[in-house]
Amino acid sequence: MILNRNILFFILALLISITGLSQNDTLPQDDKLIIGITETPPFVEKQANGYSGLSIASWKLVNEQLQAEYEFKEYEDLQSLLTALETGEVDLSVNPITVTDQRMKRMDFSQPYFISHTSVAKRKESNLLKHLKNFFSWDFFSVVFLLLFVIFIFGFLIWLFERKKNREEFGGKFKGVMQGFWWSAVTMTTVGYGDKSPRTTGGRIIGIIWMFMAVIIISSFTAGIASSLTVKSINDEITSIQDLERFDVTTVSSSSSQELLDLYNIETKLVKNGPAGIEALLKEETALLVYDEPILKYEIQRQNLSDDLEVLGQSLKKDYYSYAFPKDSELLKKIDPILVKTLKTMEWSTLIEDYK
Repeated sequence: MILNRNILFFILALLISITGLSQNDTLPQDDKLIIGITETPPFVEKQANGYSGLSIASWKLVNEQLQAEYEFKEYEDLQSLLTALETGEVDLSVNPITVTDQRMKRMDFSQPYFISHTSVAKRKESNLLKHLKNFFSWDFFSVVFLLLFVIFIFGFLIWLFERKKNREEFGGKFKGVMQGFWWSAVTMTTVGYGDKSPRTTGGRIIGIIWMFMAVIIISSFTAGIASSLTVKSINDEITSIQDLERFDVTTVSSSSSQELLDLYNIETKLVKNGPAGIEALLKEETALLVYDEPILKYEIQRQNLSDDLEVLGQSLKKDYYSYAFPKDSELLKKIDPILVKTLKTMEWSTLIEDYK
């Protein structure tokens, strides 16, 4: 009798254990999850028959084990979606939301399911056009104007000394001054045609002074132009976040890119999503678009803009995409282990390869 009672207790305990385990892995069928999303290709795309994309596919793999009833609730932009998460309007979001320290204060995150980078997109420019723009810059023309002014000064001085005793070569007012300018220019460039030369003592002293000065000026001018072009070339390179200060920068409102730019006090124009930023680049309303690298590359490829736009190879920071939940959500404890397990499957590896 005692033995039968022990067996009964053991069976009852086993049933309770099995039931409890099942409850941890699944949700009650009458609990319908509201999943907030906003269209973000290639992670969330709206199709005629519903939603697709890498994030949607990851959720479907998770839900194969979770077995939850759910529906997607679409929001116009990322800012609206984040607000819905904070207020508990949705149960979770599977959008590619980057984990940041500021967001962690307002919501909870699962384990990352995708590693991305924040990068920069810009308009393509031919090397020839780029060099021409660098060469014919304001710095270049300002040096040329200064040089012409100095040439004119010495041409005018030589005219003052030679206009009376050397009328054949420097005679006349306007004509004489122009002849002096010509002599000053050919002397500076060491061409020295010999068609004109000072004959007075004062003129020859001016000539000697100008010859030595011209050697120094030409050397400095050449070095200055080379330095200007080199600096111009370096300034066009973006190797760190601080380099963005020299450009007109645009990013997506409420994105992790905006948080990064705000952290470094980079003045930024805001758009509501990636396609709007691409449009701003094409219309030359901005010089650079800072946003998530996979989204930028996908949008450029989708619109066949590879000949017009490029994504720079330099990454500004690494990003981790995770599911997002309202603060202190019990749902996170159920989904997180399943998500981690899903990321180790062959199905997930195949999906990642398909979306690369």
